[in-house]
Amino acid sequence: MEQWTATLPKRNDVKMETAVQNNQLDQLKQYTTVVADTGDFEAMREYQPQDATTNPSLILKAAQQEQYAPLVDQAVTDLKGGPLSGAALTEAIIDQVLINFGKEILNIVPGRVSTEVDARLSFDEAGTIEKAKQLIGMYEKEGVGRERILIKIASTWEGIEAAAKLQKEGINCNLTLMFCLAQAVACAEGGIKLISPFVGRIYDWYKKETGTEYTGAEDPGVQSVQQIYAYYRKFGFETEVMGASFRNTGQIIELAGCDLLTIGPDLLEQLQNTEGDVVRKLDPAAAAASDIEKLDLDEKSFRYLLNDDAMATEKTAQGIRAFAADIVKMEALIESKL
Repeated sequence: MEQWTATLPKRNDVKMETAVQNNQLDQLKQYTTVVADTGDFEAMREYQPQDATTNPSLILKAAQQEQYAPLVDQAVTDLKGGPLSGAALTEAIIDQVLINFGKEILNIVPGRVSTEVDARLSFDEAGTIEKAKQLIGMYEKEGVGRERILIKIASTWEGIEAAAKLQKEGINCNLTLMFCLAQAVACAEGGIKLISPFVGRIYDWYKKETGTEYTGAEDPGVQSVQQIYAYYRKFGFETEVMGASFRNTGQIIELAGCDLLTIGPDLLEQLQNTEGDVVRKLDPAAAAASDIEKLDLDEKSFRYLLNDDAMATEKTAQGIRAFAADIVKMEALIESKL
């Protein structure tokens, strides 16, 4: 396969020149690994994150932009006319598009990229395992080691079970669409490499339910990540915590010290152009000394606790539906090119 290199328009140079000294982004990087939550290669170059995450919505958005069309067209050209046809061909092309984007991202970031399995497999343990192995195999065929890949899987019981099995085979996973402690505990006990609790979507739900504009440490999304971080540190779990889905920089600053934070380009820009001290809020020693209690968890208790949390139940389901819908749109985009 030919190597394609993106030719992209330059971002506004003034932004780079006016980025303040001692800005919040640089300070945040002292305590936390910053990850770019985007499919925009140029944003990654500008803000120099360690890792990058993608999801079906981000890939769909990027695939529809002119500068990224060659990544999609390349996958269509490589597979069209081969042994596959119909839905199988469309699925194979989408998988190759994911790999093409992942490879380009890994040419920019020094660390890892997260690539997501089809959200429609969220309740299919065997299907998730099969797709994850397929994606890893495609990366390895392209010369990308599995240590640089995180397979993103929804935090359903089936998704967590699949990820636990994949971890035992050396395939690192990123459990996404996470909204409650039960999901986080199940991931830790399954030896999952990394989790992505969704700060902003938790905030959205509580704001809509209560009409309250939460800020700072009162933000329920921030509190959820703090709780998970404390639990992991107190009970010695090595699973990495990566806060995700932010609505404002205040949420990010409140989580300074979290293992990783994945942040979109707009908020990265705000942090880069903002003065002010960033104080470490999450500290391993302080978290380990918390009074949080051990959760006794099995499949039955997991399902009950998730069901008992209206926010977590609704947001997990909503997220799966939204990502699945964007996969369907991606299929239509591919089929229009065949």
